[in-house]
Amino acid sequence: MDKAIIVENLKKTYSNGTEAVKGINFSVDYGEIFGFLGPNGAGKSTTIKVIIGLLRPTAGKVYLDGFNIEENPYEARMSKGYASQETSVDDRLTAYENIYLQGRFFHLDAKTIEKRAKDVLEMFGLWERRNDLVDSFSGGMRKRLDIAGALIHEPKILFLDEPTLGLDIQTRHAIWNYITDLQKNLKMTIFLTTHYLEEADALCDRVAIIDHGEIKAMDKPGVLKSSIGGDIITLTFSNDKGKTDSFLPIIKEIDNVKSVNPLKNGIYQIVVSKNGDEVIPVIFSLAQQKNINITSVRLKRPTLDDVYLKYTGTTIREAESSREEIAKQRIMMRRMRR
Repeated sequence: MDKAIIVENLKKTYSNGTEAVKGINFSVDYGEIFGFLGPNGAGKSTTIKVIIGLLRPTAGKVYLDGFNIEENPYEARMSKGYASQETSVDDRLTAYENIYLQGRFFHLDAKTIEKRAKDVLEMFGLWERRNDLVDSFSGGMRKRLDIAGALIHEPKILFLDEPTLGLDIQTRHAIWNYITDLQKNLKMTIFLTTHYLEEADALCDRVAIIDHGEIKAMDKPGVLKSSIGGDIITLTFSNDKGKTDSFLPIIKEIDNVKSVNPLKNGIYQIVVSKNGDEVIPVIFSLAQQKNINITSVRLKRPTLDDVYLKYTGTTIREAESSREEIAKQRIMMRRMRR
């Protein structure tokens, strides 16, 4: 097979009847950074856990580096590395001891571990701290050590589940640099999940937008954004809804206007094919003629958030995390010390 990852009609239904993944299909090229973008509860983590063998699929097939994960579990396991949302490093061990432990999990001999540990710790800027207890590490250092441990057996494919969750902006960008270096220097295939729009945009060669266990769209970030249109105008009105609704068909007739989409809280999104700065004065002129009061206006280029809105009807819903997910994030946040 010429693909690093192949997923065919993958389904996962939990024992309580929850359909977490609903028959998704996709493939990932060798050397590609591929991202799953979606809010908490969209099915990202379930998908990644099924692919790497932590959960059994309800239906469907998965191939890693050409190996069927159910028929050839050992070969599939050796071809991948995995760093979860929560760092799995042990605070009571040193950085080197954590790496050594990971190497033993993959049945590497001591001499091989010694050489590779130096390589991965140097790669992530931790070699000078190899003999320090992880308890003294910052959140960013812990995450770097966690990813380094996932590379000790030299996998072809690296899975990163929310790799920068809970980290500050500066540390997040540092992790991004390490991820892009892995792709550039080692030609590594990287599959990551995230609900950070800018992260998917900055890192991924391709992005799959997932919501409620279904892939809604999949392509290069630039292609997805260009599918929206040239510009996006966001308006709010002070008039009653009935009067505002009667004005919307008039806006739709303006040259270059592709669509008018009502959002929440009386906000309207107008997608134009080009020249958004020229469309705005026309809208204001027509509104004045119809005694329509525009209280705010904003013009911007399309983002992945706009793409997500187009395909799912809502924005990334970080606030809709389940209580269990919120509790898990809080636990990790307490551990992520700077």
